[in-house]
Amino acid sequence: MLHWSLVVTAVVCVTVMAMAGVAAVTREWVPPFGRRRVQRPRLWGTGVLMSALGLSLFMFLGPLASGDLAVNFYVPLAGMAVNFGGLALQTLAQRPGHAPRLPPTPTTTAS
Repeated sequence: MLHWSLVVTAVVCVTVMAMAGVAAVTREWVPPFGRRRVQRPRLWGTGVLMSALGLSLFMFLGPLASGDLAVNFYVPLAGMAVNFGGLALQTLAQRPGHAPRLPPTPTTTAS
């Protein structure tokens, strides 16, 4: 019973992630919690889709796999690598940090 509740929770979370990624790629819509930081919504959406795919591969072919779906050790690790690639894309889609302020330069020149 606990196994299936974890599987259903994981499916819901990954589905919500994938829906947010599709909305960002197709409509350039970003959820309200990320609107201030995301500068390139399509790149962010691609990163979210990659993360959802990677998490799906990791969870459903790794820890949450039933006995008949169990695969070798490397497929879940590849899913985690895809997840980290998606996280990197999401980071690249955010605004860069503020540039350091330089002291003002004089506007007059000495003659």
